[in-house]
Amino acid sequence: MKATRLYEEDFATTWAIVLDKGDEVVKTLTAFARDNTITAAHFTAIGAFSRATLGYFDRARKDYKRIAVNAQVEVLSLIGDIALDGREPKLHAHVVLGTEDGTARGGHLLEALVWPTLEIVLTESPEHLRRKMDPEVGLALIDLDAPR
Repeated sequence: MKATRLYEEDFATTWAIVLDKGDEVVKTLTAFARDNTITAAHFTAIGAFSRATLGYFDRARKDYKRIAVNAQVEVLSLIGDIALDGREPKLHAHVVLGTEDGTARGGHLLEALVWPTLEIVLTESPEHLRRKMDPEVGLALIDLDAPR
């Protein structure tokens, strides 16, 4: 992984991040956020994966149904945010993947291996975003009423 600051002003920094062959997206971006004390951000990305695991949230089970994508795919769109869950940054991302025959698959990004690259533009927010567990839903959702 390589990263460089593109722009910085009053706690709002924009980064260009390039993940390399074999990098696992969720772990690498979460570690980047932790190492750079990023507590609130949003990002977009394009590139390709050698394989991925997507998720579809099952309301009845309050858990993700795992969807394996065991093929080389293009990342047509990857969008997400980073917010604190307790004291740790947590990534929340959705992805649309293009397959060899031109069809698309999408869902919540649980994990993915980059091949050959993933190009990310990440912009920090000047305010801290915090997640709070919603027991009815079964997910930690962004809590805009959390103390800053």
